[in-house]
Amino acid sequence: MSNIQHLSNSSDLITPPEEIRSGFVALALERNRQATPFVEQARAFKVFASQAKTPIDLLKIDEIRPALLTAAGFSDKALGYTDEVNQTRAIEQLIENFLEPAGTEFVEELVYRFLLTRGDSLGGVMRNIAGKLAERKLTRAIISALTLTETAYQWLNAVSNTWIEGKNGEADIELSLKALSWKRDGEIRTLIYNRTIPLVKKNIDMCLLHCAPDEIKPATYRIPEKFIAFGELKGGIDPAGADEHWKTAQTALTRIRTAFASKNLSPTLFFIGAVIVDSMAQEIWRHLEEGTLKNAANLTNADQIASLSNWLVSL
Repeated sequence: MSNIQHLSNSSDLITPPEEIRSGFVALALERNRQATPFVEQARAFKVFASQAKTPIDLLKIDEIRPALLTAAGFSDKALGYTDEVNQTRAIEQLIENFLEPAGTEFVEELVYRFLLTRGDSLGGVMRNIAGKLAERKLTRAIISALTLTETAYQWLNAVSNTWIEGKNGEADIELSLKALSWKRDGEIRTLIYNRTIPLVKKNIDMCLLHCAPDEIKPATYRIPEKFIAFGELKGGIDPAGADEHWKTAQTALTRIRTAFASKNLSPTLFFIGAVIVDSMAQEIWRHLEEGTLKNAANLTNADQIASLSNWLVSL
């Protein structure tokens, strides 16, 4: 454990109560940000719907049909499994069962039901947002480590799927980054997030490969020798789910270890978690002492993340 400069005992890994509170606040702010488009859609929907004098007149306004289907309870996925006849029938039932009984307040009732379905969509987004926020935080720390050591890097834009040369002081690239590559001491390293590796047959949070950016393709993932390290990153901040997050991560890391051992390979494994409770910290520490984990850090501790990032870019 001599390579871990930021930990002296298991208690260093435990998430302080104030960081848990800060994490919940950050998620609440992000929820509000993600909800803004839905609120604006609802306002526009209300303006269009107000043209109808009676609930049945809503069917005559072609522009709001998609929103009517949302108010009727159809998710974007559900629309792909239903035909137009059944969709119209669902809107008619919405009108008959809920809008007509609302009387003159039928537009308000309609908008409420639109937001109810959109709220479910937002819930789905938010279930993944903690992981995204964790990726962004770690990515920014890694970029900082590269910048401070004057290490040239490239990053893969998730929207255009093109590699872009990194520049010092570049803001917000972590919002659209899905991979990062750098060259250090003549060796090229590429870190990619959320990738299914054929040998493991499961999605892995972080994969560090010994390859150039243009080698990032399905065929490369089938070469076990290309992999240097794997990491599990858990961004959930709710202490009630801490043990479950660790159990999931531990299962994934064990699966990686076993799969690569079958090829006489032992890639470096590490873990990063936002919420780490005492019992979990003790288990992580035991794995660090045994060497089955090579590094670990608490995502809410800036010094630990900076240290782990420096370690990662030096592998």
